[in-house]
This record gives sequence, structure tokens and C-alpha cells, in this order.
Amino acid sequence: MKRLGVAHLTALELPPLELARQAARAGFDAVGLRLHPAVPGGLAYPLRPASAAFGQLRQVLDGEGVVVSDIEFIALTPEVDLTDLPWMLETGALLGARSLTVSGDDPDGGRLASRFASVCELAAPLGMVVNLEFMRWRVVGNLGQALAVVEAAGQGNGGILVDALHLFRAGNTVEELARVPARWLHDVQLCDAPAKAPPEEAIIQEAREGRLPPGEGGLPLRALLQVLPAQVRLSAEVPQPGLGGGERLAQAAQRTRALLNGYSL
Repeated sequence: MKRLGVAHLTALELPPLELARQAARAGFDAVGLRLHPAVPGGLAYPLRPASAAFGQLRQVLDGEGVVVSDIEFIALTPEVDLTDLPWMLETGALLGARSLTVSGDDPDGGRLASRFASVCELAAPLGMVVNLEFMRWRVVGNLGQALAVVEAAGQGNGGILVDALHLFRAGNTVEELARVPARWLHDVQLCDAPAKAPPEEAIIQEAREGRLPPGEGGLPLRALLQVLPAQVRLSAEVPQPGLGGGERLAQAAQRTRALLNGYSL
């Protein structure tokens, strides 16, 4: 059976320790951790290697049989401060994370590619890849723009994080995804949503609060799965504020497993 992880956004109110416990109970094999806020002032859990919480988390992960698949989130803005990056990478590497997620928020394409390359160079000795996640409302808002940055950076451990919602809300297609070189595709996040996008002013709210479990919307998820490289890591990202964290995780695991049933990826 394909291993399945869950993005921290699915139950961001749960600290890493509780997320690991609840995710294991729900049937996930891996968790992602939000170590740094996606937006200024956003919720995150700056778990440093020397902290007591770090040691406790390692014990829970070992006991529950769950691994950390990825860490997030660094927004590569013109004024980005990468002071937190070394400890984030150290934490991720010690927990076994395979990737770091960043976004592209710098309109200077050359500078953005250079900074992305620098992050990749810091992550490479730790065996981690750096995934650029595109979102419709950010500077790097679609698949083509993300691919251009990754290719310009020219780093072997660079890549693109494909979030199903962001892919289709950006106007990209499964056919376009199928043409992306497999070496750039490491991780895919799954959720569902209505086939028709909401008004522009509601796009961000939908991404943070309006996702649906796989199979409950109109996104072409089965077609997406058919074009993914065999080595891609899959996770569910289904934040639903109307449900408790444990219930949210259980539903996301059940519906995502149902989608994957019958596919050998």
C-alpha cells in the first residue's frame, strides 16, 4: 500500500506531538510539520533540536510508527530573512524529513532563482530536497512559473510541490503536469473542491478553510494520479474548520485512501 502523509495545515491547531498521535490513530504513515509561519504572525511550531519538546516528539514518532515527511514554510520574499533556516533544516533532518517547502514571492526572477538555489545548497548536505509551492495569489502562481524558477536555479535537489487545489485553481491541467520532468516532482498534496473556482477574492479563504476531502468535489484527481511519477510522495491537505482535529484527520485519511485504492503509484 502506498504510504500516505498528512500536511500540518489539515489540523494546524494541533502541536507536533499531538499531531503525530492523532495522525497515527487516523491511519497516516507520515506527518508534515509547520516549523515556520507561512505568513507573518501565522501559527507555527518552532521546534528546535535542543528543546525538550523535540525529544518528546521523537519518542512519540518512534512509538506510533509515524515519520516526518516534510517541514515548512519559508516565503522567499525580496526581504526574506533566512536566519531560521539552519535550525529548521537541522530539525527536519534529525526527524527524517525529506523536504522543505518554500514559496516564490519575489517579482525579481533572477534574485528569486538565486535564493532558491542557495536554500537548496544548504539543504543538500542533509539529504533534503527543496520544493517550491506555487499558489495563484503569490508571485509564483502557477506550474509554469514554478518550473521556470526551479530550472533557472539548476539544483539537483530542487523541485515543485504540487497541491491539487493550487494546480487547478491556477488554470493548469493534468496534461501540463504530465509534461513536467519527473526529477522535479517529489511531493503532491491531495484534496478536493468544486470544479468551478470561487470569486477571486475568495481564493485564499478556499485554500485555507474551504477544501473538501478527496471524492467530495469535482477536481480531476484520478486523472492527476495517473500521470504522477512512481516515486512521488503523497499527502492529504484538507483543513475543515467545522470539524475537530481528530475527526478531520480521520476523514482525510479515509477519503484519501479510498481515492488511492486501485492505483499502484
